[in-house]
Amino acid sequence: MAKTVGIVGARGHVGADLIRLIAAHPRFELAFVSSRELAGQPLAEHIPEYAAKNSDLRYSSPSHEELPGLGADAVVLALPNGKAADCVAAFDAVGAEPVIIDLSADYRFDDHWYYGLPELTRAGYHGQRRISNPGCYASAMQLAIAPLLNVLEGPVQCFGVSGYSGAGTTPSDKNDPDKLRDNLMPYALTGHMHEREVTRHLGHPVEFMPHVAAHFRGLTITSNLHLSRRFDREELVEHYHRHYDGEPMVRVQEEAPWVSKIAGKHHVDIGGFTMAEDGRRVVVVSTLDNLLKGAATQALQNLNVAFGFEELLGIEVEPVV
Repeated sequence: MAKTVGIVGARGHVGADLIRLIAAHPRFELAFVSSRELAGQPLAEHIPEYAAKNSDLRYSSPSHEELPGLGADAVVLALPNGKAADCVAAFDAVGAEPVIIDLSADYRFDDHWYYGLPELTRAGYHGQRRISNPGCYASAMQLAIAPLLNVLEGPVQCFGVSGYSGAGTTPSDKNDPDKLRDNLMPYALTGHMHEREVTRHLGHPVEFMPHVAAHFRGLTITSNLHLSRRFDREELVEHYHRHYDGEPMVRVQEEAPWVSKIAGKHHVDIGGFTMAEDGRRVVVVSTLDNLLKGAATQALQNLNVAFGFEELLGIEVEPVV
């Protein structure tokens, strides 16, 4: 029997990608999709991929208090930062315990919520019903840094560039194609939410400098890591391969990955390992699609785990070539 998923804030880029993933998933179907702006409109007019499962489903705009009564087995909160707590409080008030996955940063620092970056944290999942989905930049940074955690010396510096879909649908300079054309826009150069997130979950200081560029989806992180001992390049690359052996969603490669090649893909590429002459500094590049592995795909991984399904069920992982 199918499990039902409700999406709060379904109009955004991530909500749309998650709907497409659920449309192709053999064990999930949508209970509701909420959007104040689209309330009453047929979902299939906006996301035609879902018509085969339910051509009658329409966007709705339930109040927070109405959400528990909609009976979804899982609820995904695809809302801006600072908006999730009222929804969570509505479930708490009536003692309802669906699986809740929050895509915002609101619960990434809350030890009562499972932090769902499966490749690094799945051993800590023990049936928790509240799951915080990691940030897109934070996922790329952690996956690039984690294999060297025990030999790091000093803070890691990460230079990030994301497509403008990461700025959401609310108009701003950061998602204005005219202002981004022929441009690279730096922002929040210290104290960014993802800087604090990665520092907390890796237990090691990270310094993050984000930028937004004129492409729509996909991000790249260039990480500068100082090491406590000397490595040669072959040893270091092999170390990464061993760390991610058996992880189909993380691809380790020799050359630096390109953001243009990760758009629309569900996995993470890590490569470009470049050593300083003394062997105690390495620069590593990681790329992922910020709307997929950085958000919707990772949410589906967490939903699969929460319901006891195979973690990658419904996720089309591109074969290694």
